Amino acid sequence: MAQRLWEASDELKRNANITAFLDAVNQRHGLTLSTYPELHRWSIEHIPDFWAMVWDHAGVIASKPYDRVVDDPYHMPGAKWFEGARMNFAQNLLRRRDDHIALVFRAEDQVVQSITYAGLYAMVAGLAKSLRAMGVKPGDRVVGYMPNMIETTAAMLAATAIGATWASCATDIGPDAAADRLGQVD
Repeated sequence: MAQRLWEASDELKRNANITAFLDAVNQRHGLTLSTYPELHRWSIEHIPDFWAMVWDHAGVIASKPYDRVVDDPYHMPGAKWFEGARMNFAQNLLRRRDDHIALVFRAEDQVVQSITYAGLYAMVAGLAKSLRAMGVKPGDRVVGYMPNMIETTAAMLAATAIGATWASCATDIGPDAAADRLGQVD
């Protein structure tokens, strides 16, 4: 039998996000789940309840709440999730504005860059302001021919914060392939 390489301490388990989520599920639904396998079993037997808990526990910010979690949880693919909800995922991803690290980028040449949540928010806000000044509005398409780096993530968040659709491809593909790929966004 294989030997475990590592096991979380009791303190780490007590302070884990999954433990807090399990406690919230138990409290709301009057359950006594105590292990991950029990939570998993409950999640697949009570799909709408589970995903409503995920929505609430994650603190999803929405300008309009959902009418129902899912129309048919057994119609995969094709189920309609959180119908009626209006939300902007950039707003949700940028809710933190502190000095904790938000992103770490490691280049092929071993250069490491990072940005804090506050720094990322400022970068995204500046890019969104520039995009709006160029006339970008909700429903527009914004594309990037950029390498995978922090600035690419910020550009995506800026476009989606406005309500535009974002598409990108890395610069390691040629210009003709990039034009073909990005032209499909139409």
